[in-house]
Amino acid sequence: MALFTREDALEYHSIGRKGKIEVVPVKPCVTQKQLSLAYSPGVAEACKEIAKDPEKSYEYTARGNLVGVVSNGTAVLGLGNIGPQAGKPVMEGKGVLFKVFGDVDVYDINLDVTDPDELCLIVKALEPTFGGINLEDIKAPECFYIEEKLKKEMNIPVFHDDQHGTAIVTAAGMMNALEISGKKAEDMRVVISGAGAAAIACTRLYRNMGVKRENIAMFDSKGHINAARTDLNEFKKQFATQKAYGSLAEAMKGADCFLGLSVAGIIDKDMVKSMSDNCPIIFACANPDPEITYTDAKEARPDCIMGTGRSDFPNQVNNVLGFPFIFRGALDCGATAITEEMKLAAAQALADLAKTEAPKYVCEAFGVDKLEFGPDYVIPKALDLRLIEYVSVAVAKAAMEGGVARRQLDLDEYKRSLGKRIADSSKRVGAYVASYNLGI
Repeated sequence: MALFTREDALEYHSIGRKGKIEVVPVKPCVTQKQLSLAYSPGVAEACKEIAKDPEKSYEYTARGNLVGVVSNGTAVLGLGNIGPQAGKPVMEGKGVLFKVFGDVDVYDINLDVTDPDELCLIVKALEPTFGGINLEDIKAPECFYIEEKLKKEMNIPVFHDDQHGTAIVTAAGMMNALEISGKKAEDMRVVISGAGAAAIACTRLYRNMGVKRENIAMFDSKGHINAARTDLNEFKKQFATQKAYGSLAEAMKGADCFLGLSVAGIIDKDMVKSMSDNCPIIFACANPDPEITYTDAKEARPDCIMGTGRSDFPNQVNNVLGFPFIFRGALDCGATAITEEMKLAAAQALADLAKTEAPKYVCEAFGVDKLEFGPDYVIPKALDLRLIEYVSVAVAKAAMEGGVARRQLDLDEYKRSLGKRIADSSKRVGAYVASYNLGI
């Protein structure tokens, strides 16, 4: 049963103050002195300090907690190329999630630009405003070029969540699934349905985990990606194998893992039955309807470890498990980039959290008595407030060890501060929203 109607969704976005976000001052400005401090002449003192040392912008402005969510609306959710204005509700929504889960502030930047170099030029020019850039809903293959170019040219973290968010969460699930099944990454044979931004990023991360290139079979809308094809772009060519599969069903025989980032219903029970012995891994992430339903997959192979993009079944692959906490950790240590090591650290932290019994409030939120490590709990739940402590600390640690952090943190103290920070932020956001009395 649907949780809401079309009318509910439209009312949510239009009731009261339009949209979902606004800018709120964090310093008082109700007396003459406060007005003079906030603006002229007091503001000049901060300006002069930053002019002497640009790094002071992190001390005297909100830059160190501010992320730009940048999109041109060319690949919005499952809606396709609907443009920057129609994509803006999604970018505002991303801002809400950043704030609620990670206490990260956001300006959403919706650009009427399709030329990749022009988009890069604009975003690079925005660097003095932000502590990090989250690229969002930009179509492939341009998204790969844009992210790589900006990473090289900017001195703040640039992260395309459509690529790496799904990769990090499914990698966490795979780490735990390997432990449960006793398998090793280097022995895994993986079948991937889909060859867009998320699929390619997932595959790259799996390779960094130890999965061998020759053991990966990736399919796009035209079939298996192999060396005999002449229609592959440079990004798909990275995963072209000498062996060619005639169909997805053929590739699924004996496969240890299936990752779906394509369309609903593309695999069936017989294909699942043909997978390898001992806990085959299935991440069917097409939304809202997966490549195979959770029920069908479990009926075909009760021993499978199954995840989808849905919250109403176990092991939800949800990007909100990653990006708020990855940016939180990166911002707090002053990282200049988000590296592969930081992504793997985030995945490992998620895997570790799933090995702990979920708190009572999480179980109650999902209507279950208990959530503990096993085939139906290899990925933690998005409402677990411990996520910020696990993931952000792991990301900051990896950044410091990898030499991309401007600041060295006491990780024990940092972990303690995060729990308090998110609790305080939740109170502020809750009180603020309640003041509107929207009746939602």
